Amino acid sequence: MSKTGAGRFFEDYRPGETIVHAVPRTLSGGERALYHALYPARGALHSSDEFARACGLRASPLDDLAVFHTVFGKTVPDISLNAVANLGYAEGRFLAPVWPGDTLTASSTVIGLREASSRAAGVVWVRTTGRNQHGEAVLDYVRWVLVNKRDPAAEVGPAVVPALAPAVAAADLAVPAGLDFGRYDFGLAGEPFRWADYAPGERIDHRDRVTVEEADHLLATRLWQNTARVHFDTGARPEGRRIVYGGHVISLARALAFNGLANAQIVAAINAGTHANPCHAGDTVTAWSEVLDRAGTAAPGVGALRLRLVAARAGTPPFALRDDSGRYLPGVLLDLDLWVLVPR
Repeated sequence: MSKTGAGRFFEDYRPGETIVHAVPRTLSGGERALYHALYPARGALHSSDEFARACGLRASPLDDLAVFHTVFGKTVPDISLNAVANLGYAEGRFLAPVWPGDTLTASSTVIGLREASSRAAGVVWVRTTGRNQHGEAVLDYVRWVLVNKRDPAAEVGPAVVPALAPAVAAADLAVPAGLDFGRYDFGLAGEPFRWADYAPGERIDHRDRVTVEEADHLLATRLWQNTARVHFDTGARPEGRRIVYGGHVISLARALAFNGLANAQIVAAINAGTHANPCHAGDTVTAWSEVLDRAGTAAPGVGALRLRLVAARAGTPPFALRDDSGRYLPGVLLDLDLWVLVPR
């Protein structure tokens, strides 16, 4: 009897089943240091305990996207080990801060299945929840993945496609308990711009660029215990190249967005997201943002901005997204719609 497995294929999923993912993960300052080294993240709230205390928190929480990557990584062996591509995200909410010393677990419920027209693969939709050691949900999101079939001729059930909200409602954003930007130090944060300085329709070219190194993206993917073969094995893709983990591109874009959005201290929700084209080592990544909406919150001095964050290869003109037919331009890597919390 073989003690190793090939992972799940499309025909192995059933609508409504819940998968409890293996290997709990305790996070520490080590993950924070590596996250800041890899991307490089500079948000003051996630860099300084003293800054965080001045904003009403007990200490500096771990970066929101470090939490996302950790929970995402738990799901890979069960959801996307045999993936062709991770297609998108929706209804993502960061529900509570994660502190150094917290232990995260994850589970996913299959909410949709649809076989591809080629019959060689199919799309799997899952809702994933990450919880801390107290059983409290800290993150909840939907993603969908194109997964290979074990046998292209295998019969599968009828398509089940979930209805997903186009965005998380501003009233449903979870603001960390105690957060108070009434004494926010703009000088220490790095920029003077507050909630009222951003208007819907405004576009920001973040200007800075980062070239993706093979060592960096492989280290990052291992850090999050993401075992998807397409990120490590050059034989897993027909073109013979490793694909950079899409979350790595998300964090690069978020770090680049510091230039113009330094006060976007917290990612509160991921409304939608598409990895438009694959990223490979050697690509130089740029980023731009568009302000989509603004909303108030009940927390003192805290406002919310809805942003489109786009990552592209260098050479793609700023603010260029799609061609005349509506398709993403070849240089566009990421199109992400998110809510962030900023001082008012």
